[in-house]
Amino acid sequence: MKTTIISATMTRDEDNGYVGLIRFTIENHKQGYEVTIQSDNGKNNWSYALNFSDGAGSEEEIQVVDEWLEEDDAFFEQFVIAAKSAYRE
Repeated sequence: MKTTIISATMTRDEDNGYVGLIRFTIENHKQGYEVTIQSDNGKNNWSYALNFSDGAGSEEEIQVVDEWLEEDDAFFEQFVIAAKSAYRE
């Protein structure tokens, strides 16, 4: 599946550590997505939350993307890299 990253941001604060928000599309999916990633140190142990970016969409499609995030390290890592690239101290 072809992924296109639309935008990426990252912030850091004492309470939440590093938090990134990445908006993206998946080829042939009707709805766009956003993934929020979080890490206390910005290096490892990233957690994430996946949502539709603009309203409700297909539960089957978001489940496919969620499974892909869980199973494919390279797929997930592209979002970490995009958010880190957007980070400005």
